[in-house]
Amino acid sequence: MLKVTETQEITFSKELLKQFDEIVTRYPEGKHKSALLPILHLVQAEFGWVSTASMDKVAAYLHILPIEVYEVTTFYTMFFLQPQGKYVLEVCRTGPCNLVGAEKMMQHIEKKLGVKEGEVTKDGLFSWRGVECLAACGMAPVLQIGPDYTYYEHLTTEKLDALVDELKSKKA
Repeated sequence: MLKVTETQEITFSKELLKQFDEIVTRYPEGKHKSALLPILHLVQAEFGWVSTASMDKVAAYLHILPIEVYEVTTFYTMFFLQPQGKYVLEVCRTGPCNLVGAEKMMQHIEKKLGVKEGEVTKDGLFSWRGVECLAACGMAPVLQIGPDYTYYEHLTTEKLDALVDELKSKKA
């Protein structure tokens, strides 16, 4: 994954553009805007987030207005509009998870990592946020960890500490 800042010029690699081209062929002529979501997923996978500069480049590639890309990225919470940690911890915060400790888990994450929701740890390894329903109410509280979005169910502070420590050890 390449690191990019908000003000940095964005250049899509030939390999990435080749993937864009393949995706566009899946849609009829005149309907290339339909390729927007999969292309944005590729951009985020490449850079770790979707900057305004990258959204503008996607708009130019698809021959659509930049606002059409902004509307999509600001609607869907799966797109990150600011840099994230290597691992993104997402805690379900809806009713069922809250009833069994989601708020406690989020407070514990903030304390364990030393960063508030939406911030990135100094080492660049972690960021975290509360999210809406992860569709695992029977196994609450639930955490998913990106970039592969593995689910961790029946979360406890002990399980959370072990997960974070395991991810930290992968850095070494």
